[in-house]
Order: sequence, then structure tokens, then C-alpha cells
Amino acid sequence: MAFLRRRSSAAKPAGPDFDVLAMDPGDWPGDLGAGLLPGPDGSCQGVFLRYDLFGGRGPAMIIGNLPEGSPARDVPEGQPPFEVAQLLLALEHDEPVTVTDVEDAPVMQGDNLLIVRRLKLSESRVSCVQFDRSDNVLVTIAAWDRPISEELYALLKPLPAELFQQA
Repeated sequence: MAFLRRRSSAAKPAGPDFDVLAMDPGDWPGDLGAGLLPGPDGSCQGVFLRYDLFGGRGPAMIIGNLPEGSPARDVPEGQPPFEVAQLLLALEHDEPVTVTDVEDAPVMQGDNLLIVRRLKLSESRVSCVQFDRSDNVLVTIAAWDRPISEELYALLKPLPAELFQQA
């Protein structure tokens, strides 16, 4: 995925120093929220995009981008990724959820081959996939009550850095 690159470090970063791969907010028929996971040194240790449906039906999908070294990547074996936990928290779903199986699947995204890990969870209404980018950023997609199809990967693209700047 050659179009993904590290951004140059600024003296005072206003957002992540890596490209955030997600769906363009204009392609989603609902509301988008973004959250940054700050590190103790002020660096960005992750970006999470929450796509909510209109009508107050709650979040439908969370896409996370976690750089190498992010503490949110350190999840005990059998436990769901951080993005799944955030999705369940937003939905006020408090039953324990575990990873029951993982399978790798090759998926094309444009001219790039991704090895996508499909996580099967004890909560069957949650779909979750993960893949590593060429810049060592882990992308996790967690969706509620809808499967994650290969067509979704065609919608993923780097979002403009301005989206994550604070006013």
C-alpha cells in the first residue's frame, strides 16, 4: 500500500503522525465521530472512527488505526480488540465477549493484496476484521449486526489530516 506514508513530525502535533485509513465521512449515511488515543508524551497512539446510523440507532461500525507500539494493541489472548470493546461499550452491551477463532483471508484493495484476519467472536452480532498496513499501522474494523464484506475495503482510503486537527 504505497500511498500510505508516515507524516513528518511537527513540533507540536495536532493529530496523528500517520495516515488514517477509513471511509470518507461523505460516504456514510449517518454521523461520524473521531477519537484520538494520546500517549504520555503527547503522541497519538491511535485513532478511532465511530460511524453512527441516523435515527439514534447507535453505532454501526468502529474503525481503528493503531501504530506500532500503541498500548491498545496489547490485548490478552482470547480477548476482543479494543475497537470491539469500544463498540460494545457504546451499545451498552455488558456481557463478556471473547475471540473464539481467527482465520486469514487474502483480499484485494485496488492493486494491493491484504491478508485480512477475520475474528470470530462469542457475540455473533459483532463482525471484526484486522489487517496490517505497510507502515505497521494495525487497522481493525468492528461492526454491529452486519457482516463486513470485501466491498468495504474498496471504500477505505486515507482521510485528510485536517479532519484530526483541533481548533
